[in-house]
Amino acid sequence: MAKPDSDKPTAGGAEGGERSDFIREAVREHMRTGRFGGRVQTRFPPEPNGYLHIGHAKALSIDFGIAEDFGGKCNLRFDDTNPVKEDDEYVEAIKHDVRWLGYDWEDRLYFGSDFFEQMYDYAVELIEKGLAYIDDQSPDQIRETRGTLTAPGKNSPCRDRAPAENLDLFKRMRAGEFPDGSRVLRAKIDMAHPNVNMRDPVMYRILHAEHHRTGEKWCIYPMYDWAHGLEDSIEGVTHSLCDLDYENHRPLYDWFIDAINKGRPEPIHHPQQIEFSRLNITYTVLSKRKLLTLVEDGHVTGWDDPRMPTLCGLRRRGYTPEAIRDFLKRIGVAKYSGINDIALLEHCIREDLNKTAPRVMAVLRPLRVVIENYPEDQVEELDAINNPEDLSTGTRKVPFSRVLYIERDDFMEDPPRKFFRLAPGREVRLRYAYYITCTGVVKDEKTGEIVELRCTYDPATRGGDAPDGRKVKATMHWVSASHAIDADVRLYDHLFTKEDPDDTPEGQDFTANLNPHSLELVTGCKLEPGLAQAKPGDRFQFERLGYFCADSDSTDERQVFNRTVTLKDTWAKVRKAEK
Repeated sequence: MAKPDSDKPTAGGAEGGERSDFIREAVREHMRTGRFGGRVQTRFPPEPNGYLHIGHAKALSIDFGIAEDFGGKCNLRFDDTNPVKEDDEYVEAIKHDVRWLGYDWEDRLYFGSDFFEQMYDYAVELIEKGLAYIDDQSPDQIRETRGTLTAPGKNSPCRDRAPAENLDLFKRMRAGEFPDGSRVLRAKIDMAHPNVNMRDPVMYRILHAEHHRTGEKWCIYPMYDWAHGLEDSIEGVTHSLCDLDYENHRPLYDWFIDAINKGRPEPIHHPQQIEFSRLNITYTVLSKRKLLTLVEDGHVTGWDDPRMPTLCGLRRRGYTPEAIRDFLKRIGVAKYSGINDIALLEHCIREDLNKTAPRVMAVLRPLRVVIENYPEDQVEELDAINNPEDLSTGTRKVPFSRVLYIERDDFMEDPPRKFFRLAPGREVRLRYAYYITCTGVVKDEKTGEIVELRCTYDPATRGGDAPDGRKVKATMHWVSASHAIDADVRLYDHLFTKEDPDDTPEGQDFTANLNPHSLELVTGCKLEPGLAQAKPGDRFQFERLGYFCADSDSTDERQVFNRTVTLKDTWAKVRKAEK
């Protein structure tokens, strides 16, 4: 069984509530020493080039959670420094997802593009100090001279240009005099530095592209490494919380701010960056590039496909914000990467929906049942419990009549020894209704397929046990044939066949492990009539079948439901066995 990527949470101090981890301990120490004036300011900084996935939800929970625990504030900031890949569609989707998870940035919505002018001025300061220069080399030449992890890089022939010449060229770059890729602005650090990120990194490139917010105002754009730390500084962020991918970039962010502050009468704010392990889940990919491949190559129907780990996909599948936040709380925060079992995430949604989802009856693969001794024109309204975990939700009426549907799998003509459901001559209980006994089987004359069962019922067993004390070994769900509504149901499984989708033979990529059976569409399902009023996003437990969510593809004529998760809880079984 894969292990969570964190240690067991322990009790904390006065600030930060009861939770404790290495980030909260660091913040408590800063509060104790008065660093940042006792202030806590975090930010969630997505790039608007895709939809948020559950890995982003972990970052969200940390950024907003730390601010909340210590009485601070958390900004929402879009790092929009690459106009080619960014779009307002992603901006609005991200804002919706953040709110859906229950977080509020209030009036603190920022964009990296808000600070383009300020970052340009900081770049001018570094040029004037001789700490940045214009390089005429091509991107390939810069890449080739950067060196390796074991070999130093080579200085650019442009590295010793005079500050005045560099400044003139930089201004002309901004004015649009040069074509894309012809020049860049680089920091002047150390081409032999053991950290490759410190080898004269590119700060600005020429890119004649329309930006989703600034239009054509700019034709030079800051690189992410130049912009990221400065955006934090400008916003007054105290604790810049990042995943471990940025650990080797931290010295560069520090160098940029220290270089700007060198000799400056009014130093700019210097945040503290702290890294945490990113989220990894079995049978799942959490790379934007790979998720985009799945969408663009048609392996899924879109970013909100219920098999996707995107927040919009999970929401469409029926996941709740409460379940996702519970999952993130359980895995905690750690310094070192690990892998989390998807069974834990599924356990969290089961626990949540078990408490909140109304119970209903639905038959996915219907088999017609005629109760021969039940009056032909009679219809009874039987009481059904909405949720036994929350009796305050009351009961509902479900119609019962002579002709019903049951699950085809709930009948066997020649059952094995441990099959306790319906069979010829056997008696079972219908949920909330009566005991019935199978007296006959009707088959298709051409195929031999069973198309109908003939049964009798015992009127004395309505809603409970038999008055004579006899017992049955099975209780089955059903729907009245004349009252049932038609529906299509999508049954989802893992999108990949392996716990690690990247575990592929040489020459193949992660798509080689796609599960061809990740989606099964079941048509002709029969549901109790109350589900005709279900709206997209409404969640239910289909008794004995699992948890399901009404889909946005539903129409007035036909409902569509997505299976959120089955009733079988492997995580709970494992935890019980371990105890």
